[in-house]
Amino acid sequence: MNRAFDWFVQAKRDLEQAEDSRKAERHEWACFAAHQAAEKAVKALHLYHHQEGWGHVVAKLLEDLPPLCAVPEELIEKAKVLDNFYIPTRYPNGHPEGAPFEHYGPLQSEEAIRYARDILAFVGKAMALEG
Repeated sequence: MNRAFDWFVQAKRDLEQAEDSRKAERHEWACFAAHQAAEKAVKALHLYHHQEGWGHVVAKLLEDLPPLCAVPEELIEKAKVLDNFYIPTRYPNGHPEGAPFEHYGPLQSEEAIRYARDILAFVGKAMALEG
């Protein structure tokens, strides 16, 4: 049983969580949830192609997709930005000092959500066109 669509639906829900966190001014959580949305979406596309994506580095997950996916380099660069939100948004030792929430604001969360949305759009289109 291919679970690609389960992963993609959860990715969309994680993106909604990112948007809700941004509205609540929990920008560190918005950034993390945006990363999670992108990661799950790309893993969905891996599953769609009957392979499994491993790890949490969205840029690498994109690079490891089959060549027929033709991932634009700009999307990989956006994923690299999102990858910076995986650990430091949650752990105080991710920064030289201060709690994680002190290091993230509306600029970061807006960018994270926008980039995650772009990745989800790419994945959604790839799964719809190839299905």
